[in-house]
Amino acid sequence: MRLLKSALILTFTAQVYTSYAQTKVDWWLTTNDKKSLLAKQSPLSFGQSLNSTATIVVDPSQKYQSVDGFGFALTGGSAQNMMRMSPNERKKLIQELFGHEENNVGISYLRLSIGSSDLNDHTFSYDDLPDGQTDTRLEKFTLKEDEKDVIPVMKEILAVNPQIKVLGSPWSAPLWMKSNDNIQGGKLKEEYYPVYAQYFVKYIKGMKQHGITIDAVTVQNEPFNNGNTPSMQFLARQELDFIKNDLGPALKSAGIKTKIILYDHNCDAPEYPITILTDPEARKYAAGSGFHLYAGPITALSKVHDAFPDKGVYFTEMMAVSHNDFNVANPEDRIVIGATRNWSRNVILWNIAADPNNKPHTDNGGCAGCQGAITIDGDKVSRNLAYYTIAHASKFIPDNSVRVYSSLPGVLSDVAFETPAGQTVLIVANKGKSTQIFNVSCKGRGFASSLDGGAVATYVW
Repeated sequence: MRLLKSALILTFTAQVYTSYAQTKVDWWLTTNDKKSLLAKQSPLSFGQSLNSTATIVVDPSQKYQSVDGFGFALTGGSAQNMMRMSPNERKKLIQELFGHEENNVGISYLRLSIGSSDLNDHTFSYDDLPDGQTDTRLEKFTLKEDEKDVIPVMKEILAVNPQIKVLGSPWSAPLWMKSNDNIQGGKLKEEYYPVYAQYFVKYIKGMKQHGITIDAVTVQNEPFNNGNTPSMQFLARQELDFIKNDLGPALKSAGIKTKIILYDHNCDAPEYPITILTDPEARKYAAGSGFHLYAGPITALSKVHDAFPDKGVYFTEMMAVSHNDFNVANPEDRIVIGATRNWSRNVILWNIAADPNNKPHTDNGGCAGCQGAITIDGDKVSRNLAYYTIAHASKFIPDNSVRVYSSLPGVLSDVAFETPAGQTVLIVANKGKSTQIFNVSCKGRGFASSLDGGAVATYVW
């Protein structure tokens, strides 16, 4: 009897091991030559191995930050281009971008401008007045400009993905609140700090009336930048005072749960958010710090996280454009992998859509080279580098996923996540020029793959 039991146990163990070893790995590939664009490949099998010294070790037991989402800025110009499409074609595009079916890419996070950005065809705030007038009670506040394009597009997006997270960022306060009475540059006058806090409250409540929940706001897009149209400087000491004494208390008093994300500028000045978070009164209102990557190292995110590990880190803007070279591994490595390996809870690229001439944008400080993730030409849509950069994450990594440990062998760059459904997702970018053969090891089993130079793959098991 004891021998029979042992034989049964061995047989059962062998059957479990065989089933376990034959688990398939699904994967999607984008290559430098565009012959494969987020295309699903033939499944790989655990148990296969190649003669390679490169091994990516994935360990789901070592967990890091949770994920809020991946996506783009939906600028006024982006929404304007979408609204110019025929309703049926726009519906198909929104389904592709925000849906979760096989041919959709599942964008889960959007950034809106509070007022106009430099990717609008004209500048505006929600309380524009004739020269010399003020409106301290905000009686003339209106969202009428957003009601032309951003709000209608958002409503169609929410019909496809009601759970999408939305970040709002202002480029400028209304001119009558500013030191130079100009849409470009200047600073917020201190006497208008309480009024400007109520401006945020009105924006959040006004969007909510349209069915749009603003999950988070930043205080100022690029607070060192005074050259964009629009723009406004908001230095660290001033932002600290505004959050501590005005914005934080105003949101709390209004019963608004919208998160406050401070800074929202480049990785070359982590001292800015650290200065604000060092103040205990300001810190209690701040959910975390936002970063761009036009200057400074991506490791600045880890510097701020390590100083204040209880506060979130967010990646709120960077361009990924391609005019001559379609090397998707570069932005995947620098932005998506770089930000998430340095504790970011999201990745937002700039921007989701433009026309073939990268329009619209403002003059005298608008971005003439900002290629959209998609190019919209009437009803014709083409997909650009940024689209695939984000899609390799957004399609497979839903919100509430958790980053887990993965090693970095050689020229390969990677990041791994565990989804709420228990799947493991691994993004791998080959930063080199030659083909790389590598193994992936996870929980004592492994599979093998290879990537050409400049290629990116997402593996799911």
